[in-house]
Amino acid sequence: MSEQRKNAAAVVSSNNLKYAGAVAILLAGAGLLAGCTSKPPAAPPPQALPVTVVQLEPTDVPISGEWVGTLDGYVNAQIQPQANGYLIKQNYREGSQVSKGQVLFEIDPRPFQAALDQALGQLAQAKGQVAQAQAQLDLAQINVKRDTPLAQARAIAQSQLDNDTQQEAQQKASVQSAQASVAAADAAVANAKLNIGFTHVRSLITGVAGQATLQVGNLVNTQSILTSVSQLNPIKAYFSIGDSEYLALVQRARAGGGDLLKNASAVPLTLTLANGEAYPQKGHIAFVDRQINAQTGAIRIAASFPNPGNVLRPGQFGRVKAETQLRRNALLIPQVAIQELQGLQQAFVAGPDGKAHLVTLKLGPQVGTNWLVEDGVAPGAKVIIDNLQKLGEGTPVAPHQGPPVAPTSQATTSAGR
Repeated sequence: MSEQRKNAAAVVSSNNLKYAGAVAILLAGAGLLAGCTSKPPAAPPPQALPVTVVQLEPTDVPISGEWVGTLDGYVNAQIQPQANGYLIKQNYREGSQVSKGQVLFEIDPRPFQAALDQALGQLAQAKGQVAQAQAQLDLAQINVKRDTPLAQARAIAQSQLDNDTQQEAQQKASVQSAQASVAAADAAVANAKLNIGFTHVRSLITGVAGQATLQVGNLVNTQSILTSVSQLNPIKAYFSIGDSEYLALVQRARAGGGDLLKNASAVPLTLTLANGEAYPQKGHIAFVDRQINAQTGAIRIAASFPNPGNVLRPGQFGRVKAETQLRRNALLIPQVAIQELQGLQQAFVAGPDGKAHLVTLKLGPQVGTNWLVEDGVAPGAKVIIDNLQKLGEGTPVAPHQGPPVAPTSQATTSAGR
């Protein structure tokens, strides 16, 4: 009996072990199933990218046009002789300043002196003929005065008085003819003196004289060009502008209370020299052509610039700039913030949601290191100016304020840049 109990206890123990193993397997399977169905932990949100922004504020921006100009003398005079002959002297130094009336060249005066002496002789002869004719007229008048009462008293024949009267008339005509000869001889003398004066070739203006084209010993005539003299202070700069730019200049001048020609301060001009330096003297418009060139659509304008010391010379090139309008409440965006993609200008702005947003811009003229914005952003927008390569649409950003945008120079809109 005891053995049966032992066998039964062994069977129960074996069954308990099998049951415990099955429970363990079930628990392990449940653990595996629970592990397969649980969610992974959520990824942390991306950190905001630190960026520098500038806030766009409305400002007044002057818009200017710039054109290539050619300098020329304010007055250019070609020096030509008014007498024929040989050059015997040059009285100026080439490239030097000369004054109005200064003798630059001398022509051999001897033929003209001989002509003057001959004219003086003819004048003296004509004056002698006048004196002789006047004496004969006086005698004829005396005869008429004496014979008139005698003829009335029938003491002499009437025919004698008629002859005396006719003789008086003839002598009056002789006197008039002699006086005309004197006038002609006097004019010949004046002309001869003028020709002698022409042997001294003078400058008609004050300016800088150029190189002599003919030298001493050359035979010259009235068609010969001896040199040129240019008035350089002030000096002119010629340039051409388009029709729309011309109208903008006119409107700008009217806004200043004048017009292009009468009010020099209405449209002040600046000149940039070939070396990139700004000429210190301001200019004004001195000449506007009467019409616009139908082929080019441009009109020619001349600007006048003071030129003390004759620093500027004819033939030089420069860039003439004029303020054409003043854009009120304009927005300027830094050039570093602009990205170009497929012909579009774009920029990132920091939105109120703390994210970067890409906007498409319509840009106007450049103003120094900035661009004038026509459309695409509103006043107060915060434009991002750094870390642009790391940005994308919706990128979280941590903006901090940069220096404000300010125009550093006038906007330039000319096609002649």
